[in-house]
Amino acid sequence: MDLDVVNMFVIAGGTLAIPILAFVASFLLWPSALIKVYYWYWRRTLGLQVRYADSGTYRFCYSYRGKPGTRPSILMLHGFSAHKDMWLSVVKFLPKHLHLLCVDMPGHEGTSRTGAEDYSIEGQVRRIHQFIESIHLNKKPFHLVGTSMGGNVAGVYAARYPSDICGLTLICPAGLKYPNPSKFVRQLQDLEKTQNVHAIPLIPSTPEEMEEMLKLCSYVRFKVPQQILQGLVDVRIPHNDFYREVFMEIVGEKSRHSLQENMHLIMAPVQVIWGKQDQVVDVSGAAVLADAIPGCRVDLLENCGHSVVMERPRKTAKLLLDFIISQQNTGTGSDKKVS
Repeated sequence: MDLDVVNMFVIAGGTLAIPILAFVASFLLWPSALIKVYYWYWRRTLGLQVRYADSGTYRFCYSYRGKPGTRPSILMLHGFSAHKDMWLSVVKFLPKHLHLLCVDMPGHEGTSRTGAEDYSIEGQVRRIHQFIESIHLNKKPFHLVGTSMGGNVAGVYAARYPSDICGLTLICPAGLKYPNPSKFVRQLQDLEKTQNVHAIPLIPSTPEEMEEMLKLCSYVRFKVPQQILQGLVDVRIPHNDFYREVFMEIVGEKSRHSLQENMHLIMAPVQVIWGKQDQVVDVSGAAVLADAIPGCRVDLLENCGHSVVMERPRKTAKLLLDFIISQQNTGTGSDKKVS
């Protein structure tokens, strides 16, 4: 074989080996960095751009895709201790022409971290309204989506600012009085007796605790490698004190039942999506909303837990889009489905 050809293969092999070795090293040594790169790559692939919106000294971080059009803009609010990128799996199945925005909730990821007054549900509602006004999103009524803690915030927002909202989708929302207590609620009742704030199941500090949290939140059992579990913990540990502060605010007396106390004030058409095997906030909350809100549509998902967005992203995107289209085409309606 010609020496130049040999050199070409050596160079080509070396070129390929470098990124492969870098990936393996990252996976084994710096899994948290790999997770951040993963989100960056997925945002880029889906056409999402990250932007910052400043309002006085306060800064919001959000991602967006598309421009306002004939369909309403869609603003998505994530749950406790998550971030805007949790919506990527759903965004993947939504049309690219829709105007989508995913914002980091107060204190989370790239949004300013201040104090407890911003972490209660009312405080988060005020800050989200500040964000919406800072980017002029409410020039035209938009569709608001929220899951878990974000669902609580979204529901109260719709009650406080009805003219901003043309539709509301609540996914396993917190903030209700659930007829049936969930596994998580029973765990919290036990923790209240011991006052051990370092044993909150949604704030893991070890790979083992992270694995238990994933089991609590998901009906589908994901097989997550130990290195990835470690990476997920490494990303969260620096923020655990903040998460505890937020958690104590949202389960406190002023916030625990915020959605329950405000749901009768919601004027916009409402869609509720809930995993039937939710162990964090019990699916019995869906009936509470359906009974209180005229025309409320309820979609219950079989073989699905609290992490609806991660477990059933394609179905979630389809239900959301169908609801938005139905509201535009035929006005409000009421039905209940099991999928």
